[in-house]
Amino acid sequence: MHEVDFADIFFFDGFSGKSISLTVANILLIFICLLAGALLKRYKRLPEQAHLTLNQYVIWIAIPALALHYIPKLALSTTLIFPLFTAWIIFLLSWGFFGLLGKAFRWPAKLTGALILTAGLGNTAFVGFPIIEALYGQEGLKTAIVIDQPGTFLVVSTLGVIVAAIYSGQSTSAGMLIKKVAYFPPFVGFAAALLLNLFTLPLHPILDEVTLQLARTITPVAMVSVGLQLKIEKRSSHWGFICLGLLFKLFLAPFFIWILYSFAFQQTGQEMKICVLEAAMAPMVTAAIVASAYGLKPRFSSLMLSIGIPLSLITVLLWNYFLAN
Repeated sequence: MHEVDFADIFFFDGFSGKSISLTVANILLIFICLLAGALLKRYKRLPEQAHLTLNQYVIWIAIPALALHYIPKLALSTTLIFPLFTAWIIFLLSWGFFGLLGKAFRWPAKLTGALILTAGLGNTAFVGFPIIEALYGQEGLKTAIVIDQPGTFLVVSTLGVIVAAIYSGQSTSAGMLIKKVAYFPPFVGFAAALLLNLFTLPLHPILDEVTLQLARTITPVAMVSVGLQLKIEKRSSHWGFICLGLLFKLFLAPFFIWILYSFAFQQTGQEMKICVLEAAMAPMVTAAIVASAYGLKPRFSSLMLSIGIPLSLITVLLWNYFLAN
């Protein structure tokens, strides 16, 4: 019987030790901030609704800064079409899948909306970037940025806001939905960054550094917010939905992308593998924040992150092993 080297499951040959250290540091940061939020809540060191303020900071400042830092640097070309559409395909699949199940089983609209958002959007940046860089180097990171910025990032700023508005029970007229998207700060930041890209107008080096430092605050601030909302209830009725949501996010979504890209579009190279791995990432922090901001089961959304992130570290490695053999 062929023996499997444990290291082969984790990495390809020639991986960067620095990239691996970055991956471990990012994962450790997630858990430290999550724990910090939980402890601050436990000992009542912050106001009860402090997570709402933190969420607004992420939405209004940190996420637009992320767009302004990365998007002007993207080299746009037709070769990016498959990475670009990965997040859009998964989100539409999630919307159709959970939307139909929600109607068939008469789930509460807010629960259905929370499932669509947290299972349909992946953590393709903070967790995804260092993992992809560890496996595929700087060339792989270029593909990952395309999946995240005009992909996951733009999806949550447009379709994500539309789903949140619809399932939260807010006004759903076409005009109101367009207005919500147009005034959503991450979308404004994306639009401004895209204009800078199209007209090849780079940010001043000082502003570029400022946006980078602000962008780096997204995950620590967001995970503290998640920790503040965290409440694991052993007898909660949500556990079945957590399992279903993570089954979709960690297994069904990447499986669908692998089948679609490998067999329907005959993609077999590195970009296809990166698309599958990014599709397998844990639920997106920003998606949980949007769900919380619209009142879509904040505790459920927090649990999707709290359980999904550590679990995905195992499942992504399994997907990597599968794609490498």
